[in-house]
Amino acid sequence: MPQYTLNVLGLEIRFRTDADEARVQAAKSHLEDLFNQIAQSGKNINKEILLTVLALSLADDYLQAKRDLRDIEAKLGSLLTIK
Repeated sequence: MPQYTLNVLGLEIRFRTDADEARVQAAKSHLEDLFNQIAQSGKNINKEILLTVLALSLADDYLQAKRDLRDIEAKLGSLLTIK
């Protein structure tokens, strides 16, 4: 399993993952883009609050994607049911 050392939002982190480097870099870029969007819309908000808002935003996106997947699976299941 490859190990990565990244500087993300000013924090150096080291971790191992099965994800390839392109996927890790894409995730880092997405995270930094979201952070910058939140930072630009707020007024003088400290980094901890911005990171918390970012975590909540990503968690909400993940939960919505899970709901969407369940809906799609249910629709596919109903289409595959022989009547």
